[in-house]
Amino acid sequence: MRPATPAENRVLLIVDIQNDFCPGGALAVPNGDRVVPRINKLARKFAHVILTQDWHNEDHLSFASSHPGKKEMDRIELPYGSQILWPDHCVQGTEGAEFHPDLKIPHCELVIRKGYHHEIDSYSAFFENDRQTPTGLAGYLRERGLTQLFVVGLATDFCVAYTAIDGRRLGFDVTVIEDSCSGIDIDGSLEAAWQQMLEAGVVRA
Repeated sequence: MRPATPAENRVLLIVDIQNDFCPGGALAVPNGDRVVPRINKLARKFAHVILTQDWHNEDHLSFASSHPGKKEMDRIELPYGSQILWPDHCVQGTEGAEFHPDLKIPHCELVIRKGYHHEIDSYSAFFENDRQTPTGLAGYLRERGLTQLFVVGLATDFCVAYTAIDGRRLGFDVTVIEDSCSGIDIDGSLEAAWQQMLEAGVVRA
């Protein structure tokens, strides 16, 4: 990576480096905290950095606790498609929803919060899971002239993959930096996510 220049069109998108996705959290990604030092170092090479933050209300429809008789990791059908039922995580205002304390990105210029619509889960930084409700990120990137998107964070096979694929669908150049991501891997979801990303034209770096 070359040093950053303020007028460049590259942006680093750091996905969901939050306490609940790290060891000890409600929905811990294996080795999720190990990517934090790498991301801190990488971010210093970018003039433009954006963070995303899962931001659920306490009775979100994607939580197993919102569906009596269901358990975590069950699947149900919702109006927008199949939904994995997750443990309660990243609830607004809780410690679990906060960024990992070792994440040091003082020059972050935008935080995109997602998943705050009660009826719709949200993996992608661009759209809720109905694939129609935008977060506003695409408009921000276009207005700023940021066309080269580098994606890191948690989890590779869910929020990172959905973000990368949507970025390509919207016409951005997208690279996922593999050693600065970590996946959950539910029933082969990690391999499937990489296949989908590569088919979409995402660069694996």
